[in-house]
Amino acid sequence: MFNKIDFDNYERAEHYSYYIKFIKTKCNMSYNIDITNLLKFTKQNKLRLYPSLIYIIMRAVNSIKEMRMAIDKNGDLGYFDYCNPSYTIFHDDDKTFSDIWTPYDEKFSVFYKNAVSDLENCKNIKGVKAKPDKPDNFTPVSCVPWISFSSCSYDTYSDSPMLFPVIVFGKYFFDSSRTLLPFTVFANHAVCDGYHLSLLINTISSICFNCEEYLV
Repeated sequence: MFNKIDFDNYERAEHYSYYIKFIKTKCNMSYNIDITNLLKFTKQNKLRLYPSLIYIIMRAVNSIKEMRMAIDKNGDLGYFDYCNPSYTIFHDDDKTFSDIWTPYDEKFSVFYKNAVSDLENCKNIKGVKAKPDKPDNFTPVSCVPWISFSSCSYDTYSDSPMLFPVIVFGKYFFDSSRTLLPFTVFANHAVCDGYHLSLLINTISSICFNCEEYLV
C-alpha cells in the first residue's frame, strides 16, 4: 500500500530536498469549479451533493501520485496506492464539527452508500474525531457551506510531517447560466508544483462536467 520512493530515480528528488529543507513553502490554489451538470444530475437522481463531491474529489486525488505522498513512520518518503477521504460534519446545535472518514471505493455506488451510512451514524457524535480507526492514507476534505469564498489560506507556526493536500469547498453560487463551486487546495511544495495542483483542479472539473459517466 505504501510505496517507498527511490531517490536515485525520483524525478523530483532535488525539488523535494530544496523545499523540505530550505524554502519550506506551502501553497494555496483557489478556483471556481463549474458544477452545473453535477448539480442537475444529483437532483435528477436524488443524490446528496456532499458525498457525491467527496467521491469526485477523491477520484481525482487518487489519479495523481503527487496528491498521495506521505512520510511513513520510519521517516521514508513515498506514496500510497490510494487515499481515503477524512471529511467534516457539522453539529448545528452547538456549532461544532467532527471528522469522519469513509473507505474509498472507485465504484461510486459503493462509496456513496458507505458515505451516507457514515454521515447518518456519526451525525450526533461530538468531538474532533467522530469515527475511530482512521487509516494513515487519508486526505482531509472540508466544506464551508455558509459562504462563497474567493480564497482560503492556512498557516501554522511549526513544520508538519503531513504532505497530503488539504481541500476545502464552499457555498455554490450562480453566475449567468452556470453554477460555480468555490474550491481551494492547500499543498506542500516539496511534493507537488503548480502543474499538479492545476491537474487536480482540472480533473475534478472534468469529472463534474461528465458526471453521468462516473456517478454510476
